[in-house]
Amino acid sequence: MHMTFKGWAAIVLTIAAAGAAHAGGFSRGTANTDILYEDGRVVLQGGSTYVAPSRAYETVSGRPVSDGSMTGSYWVPGLAVKIGINDASSCALTYTEPYGASLETGAQTQRAQLLAGRDGSIASHLRSDEYGATCAVKLPAGPGNLVLVGGVFLQSIDYKDQSLLGTLHLGDDEAYGYRLGAAYEIPDYALRAQLLYRSAVDHEGDGTFTASPLAAARYGVPAGYTVFAHGGGTLPQSLEISLRSGVAEDWLAFGSVKWTDWSVLPSLDYVVTGFGPQHRDFNFRDGWTIQGGLAHSFTEKLAGLVSLTWDRGVSTGADVLTDTWTLGAGAQLKTDIGNFQIGAGLSYMTAGMQSIARSATLDATVGGDWGLGVTTSYAIKF
Repeated sequence: MHMTFKGWAAIVLTIAAAGAAHAGGFSRGTANTDILYEDGRVVLQGGSTYVAPSRAYETVSGRPVSDGSMTGSYWVPGLAVKIGINDASSCALTYTEPYGASLETGAQTQRAQLLAGRDGSIASHLRSDEYGATCAVKLPAGPGNLVLVGGVFLQSIDYKDQSLLGTLHLGDDEAYGYRLGAAYEIPDYALRAQLLYRSAVDHEGDGTFTASPLAAARYGVPAGYTVFAHGGGTLPQSLEISLRSGVAEDWLAFGSVKWTDWSVLPSLDYVVTGFGPQHRDFNFRDGWTIQGGLAHSFTEKLAGLVSLTWDRGVSTGADVLTDTWTLGAGAQLKTDIGNFQIGAGLSYMTAGMQSIARSATLDATVGGDWGLGVTTSYAIKF
């Protein structure tokens, strides 16, 4: 073979990032625990994925609108350090942004919401950070190794939601979760089958609510009046099965199936002092993400791959998070100073609709929309 398949975990993860960044719900980045399988006593890898989705309403309250895209572009960073303890065990420190969202509706949509007397969200932003520590132990088993994986992570969130009544800001700096998994690998055939579980994380956060002029007129408080707020919710558990294997000279096939328990988040519930209990409905269903692809080694230093990812939309009618199809391609270049990976994904988001009857702020429809993801990373081994 031109290029050993043992070092291909990085390139497969890189191209997977371009597809995963368009996944359902609020999913964004995935911690690079695959670095545990890389050769080398110390391995460093860092990268970033840029995603530019374009989701726009076609109609609101039965009328055509031309507000343009309501989804903002964003970056998803990823850092990982593997430290080999001995030939049979290693640990990794990782960082990523596992969840995020950015939504801003246009003037026509906001006007329709005001005329309909609806006070729902007109702009929302969610950011999260995950700091993880994961270890793996290899046990000889037949022609390969049984690998046991486990670790913990700290997750924080920062959430802002603007409605016609005002702006809610909640944050939680410290919540914990864990990972557990098992894999079987035969390195000589680049074969690895893995089952990896990531736990749910419960968040409770304090913050503020700042009243808008509309709230001032309705409730008799000054515009800009700020009061205490408290609320929370659960971000989901997930289970992923992945398989990769050499299938011919210089060829590698890979695939994965991931289930994410988005139905655990029916709503964000919070309490605002003086305004009482409030909620933001999501009514998500569980998400499924299926990916498959092929990689090929062209020379000892250059490899490339293609992939296709399907993500089942989590929407049940309260929003327009529909199915997404992503075609990805990537390349890896080995140099004397490290390995460079680059990938890109073109995503198609299917048409859909939301309705007040299903807890949406307004009746609205979307057509088929497109998104683009570009990802790069660099890895070096010692």
